[in-house]
Amino acid sequence: MSIELVATNADIYGEVTPAGAFYATSSPHQDENRTILLHVLRQGHRAPFSASTAQHWTQATSEEEALRSIFRLQRLGMLRGTARPRQREDQRLEDALPPLLAQLSDIQKTLLADENGFYLAASGYTHEAAEELAGLSADLLSLQSRHDRLLKNNLRVNTETWGLLDPAGRSELGFWPLFIGQQHFMLVISGTPRLQDQSFVTLVQDLDTRYR
Repeated sequence: MSIELVATNADIYGEVTPAGAFYATSSPHQDENRTILLHVLRQGHRAPFSASTAQHWTQATSEEEALRSIFRLQRLGMLRGTARPRQREDQRLEDALPPLLAQLSDIQKTLLADENGFYLAASGYTHEAAEELAGLSADLLSLQSRHDRLLKNNLRVNTETWGLLDPAGRSELGFWPLFIGQQHFMLVISGTPRLQDQSFVTLVQDLDTRYR
């Protein structure tokens, strides 16, 4: 259950929502909000929320300024409070990825590829299809990089997601970039994506732990 983050004596922990995890990893360009979200992603479960904790997450010069930043992200739906911090499972990334990826598609067809065209894990695809999609992912990451100024500066397109759509505009195959530290990944999803699921946050946490 989502709880409002307030600096009280109650033990409330901060956690990043799926929307917050998506924003934090949707661009290679870091800003203040992305930095705060990544701090909470890594440290929110360690200690109850307080004004001093907020100041540590935000690196603000005062507790009042820090709390304003935290509450702003909460109003945007990127942060929330919880009475019970989620416990991380002690599991190898290679074992954790396939079931997490399966939950991110309504037809359980998802793969994760890197910028070099290799896939790390897949659910629902054959090995051959996964290899081809991983290669296509690398091409799209390169294409986005080459035309980044046109898309963002000229056309004001503020997303780096690519998709193959049906006539009604529904995604049949989507390519969702994830930027973790210096690593670039592509999440390939067939069918309707379910990035609002908590498993997406867990995926980002696992990748951040390994690659940040």
